[in-house]
Amino acid sequence: MKLGILFSGGKDSCLALYRAMQKEEVVCLLTVISKNPESFMFHTPNIHLTEKQAEAIGLPLVSVVTEGEKEKELKELKEVMERGKEEFGIEGVVTGTIESVYQAARIQKICDSLKLWCFNPLWQKNQEEILKELVENGFEVLITGVFAEPFGREWLGKRIDKEVVKKLVEIEGINPAGEGGEIETTVLDAPFFRKRIKVKGREIKFENNSGIMEIKKVELVEK
Repeated sequence: MKLGILFSGGKDSCLALYRAMQKEEVVCLLTVISKNPESFMFHTPNIHLTEKQAEAIGLPLVSVVTEGEKEKELKELKEVMERGKEEFGIEGVVTGTIESVYQAARIQKICDSLKLWCFNPLWQKNQEEILKELVENGFEVLITGVFAEPFGREWLGKRIDKEVVKKLVEIEGINPAGEGGEIETTVLDAPFFRKRIKVKGREIKFENNSGIMEIKKVELVEK
């Protein structure tokens, strides 16, 4: 079955892609670039890097831009799926959704309308186990957004490794994998990347217990 991946460049969509590649043929990445940093549907920190990530992975990228208005942004989501179907013959869509019923229900509805199979390989999986799977399989994942206490500026740019996973799990009142919007991530390397992404320039903005690390400049390097 030919699949397209709803791709944000973060850890969840990359892990979903990794799992999908082991079972089916992944033919393209599907990305919605939201102008609204508080989008209900879409990951936004460093979404501009998806083009470089697609190049590093070696898959074509189908992308659309949305203003990010609640519910209206679903129109662009449907558009990117339609393009994946028309341009690459996708028969199904894979998501990295873990717990968000809001996201899962809306994606499923659009897939049904387009007669596309919807696959959520991370749905209801243990968040600690998801983080450990990333580390064990050699994913290079940076925390590039923090949006809740007790995360401070020092968390921005941290690589998710065994020690960081342990710290995330020990923090009370948060979802360790960021399902409550506490953190966002950017993937620089994974087992299926043909080249690794090296950060050459970045800018950190932090205020009132939230902030992002915007990656300004990158290059692709041989692995």
